[in-house]
Amino acid sequence: MIARRSLLAGLAALPAAAWGRPPEKPRFTAGPLVATGRLRGVVAYARLDRDGADLADAALAAAPMMPASTLKAVTALYALDRLGGSRTFRTQVIRAGDLLILAGGGDPVLSTDDLARLAADLAASGQPAPARFAVWGGALPRMEEIAPPQADHLAYNPALSGMILNFNRVHLGWRQGGAQISLEARAADHSPRAYTITAAPGDQPDLFSYRGEGDRESWTVSRAALKSAGSRWLPVRRPELYAGDVFQTLCRAQGLALPAPEAIDALPQGEVVATHASPPLGEILRGMLYFSTNLTAEVVGLHASGAGDLAASAQAMQAWLAAQGQGTGFTLADHSGLSPDSRVTAQGMARLLAGPGLAAGLPDLLKLNPLDEDLGRDPAQAAQVHAKTGTLNFVSNLAGYLDRPDGTRSAFAILATDAQRQSATAGQDLPSGVVTWTREAKQLQRDILNLWS
Repeated sequence: MIARRSLLAGLAALPAAAWGRPPEKPRFTAGPLVATGRLRGVVAYARLDRDGADLADAALAAAPMMPASTLKAVTALYALDRLGGSRTFRTQVIRAGDLLILAGGGDPVLSTDDLARLAADLAASGQPAPARFAVWGGALPRMEEIAPPQADHLAYNPALSGMILNFNRVHLGWRQGGAQISLEARAADHSPRAYTITAAPGDQPDLFSYRGEGDRESWTVSRAALKSAGSRWLPVRRPELYAGDVFQTLCRAQGLALPAPEAIDALPQGEVVATHASPPLGEILRGMLYFSTNLTAEVVGLHASGAGDLAASAQAMQAWLAAQGQGTGFTLADHSGLSPDSRVTAQGMARLLAGPGLAAGLPDLLKLNPLDEDLGRDPAQAAQVHAKTGTLNFVSNLAGYLDRPDGTRSAFAILATDAQRQSATAGQDLPSGVVTWTREAKQLQRDILNLWS
């Protein structure tokens, strides 16, 4: 079997006359590379060199495929159009009589350090200690999990509401043998203990088990997994109480004693006594696309739609696509790509990126040469790639822009899925074979991009 690299070099060496085209405009297609690579599953791709033109290269371009996190590029465009790049989200402290309220404004990037500054501002305002302390998260719909089919312990699948702290994650750490287990609301400068969440070792067969009772969350961790010291992030399922607990600790450090937090559904009228504003949406979206943060994608999508649940919000984004003349090729069930029910086509993605994507400045928000993170830098790469990856078990996608040394640019989407193995391993954490398959898929994506360069 011919190696992919050898085939790529051979194609590049062929005279343009062999393709029946003028010598100054050779056109290489990716089909032979895909056939030679023999990646198990389906590989669909589309390249568009100019908005409104025919596809320059494509295969299975109209096939519905799972988008995974490439859907976040669609969400970014939707949020920018509906909300504007300068939009911010405010977390407020409100005084209503003897009640003090921490009111979440749906800030997807609020951190413990931000709450520490808010606590300092509150203490400096001279507010007396309240009789009651409550947390309100009603600025957004409340969901126990972003994607229920995913495993409970996966940190990228937390609860969602208008009160968000540290992406609704808590940091679990332990010494060898499971000694000195700690749970912290970890940030750069402040990492207070999380008192509303507990963890303990157990002799269970599963790696993690979860139980939520009243105002407490409890995790049991397999004792076998705690033999060596380590740490990981866990999702938070009661975000209002988690944030209230952390804020109470931070206020105590400022000399202001707050009662135990309670969650409330209705926000009473009162005086705003302290406030924190998020970075502008454009900056939030850049971070979302760089780190592929599922929670941020769902939050900004919900803000943009104003819908009451995730399904309705996804439908609103799909209607927006249709209004942009980009409705063909999209069937959406969420904003992050975690849902197994969302589908996109390679040609739909390429046309969206070449039209509204370029108009909104999307290339400047995307990561440069993202394949380098997994494959290392390619010294033979001539072009620059600004793109969004999308990875689930046996799904590996790449969508973005190819900038050649001669100044020409193409929008593209390369979508690869082994549907049988994806369905069999959905929600599992690193099932057998997925690391090798994903690396092979990414290598094929790089080879196709080098050919197109």
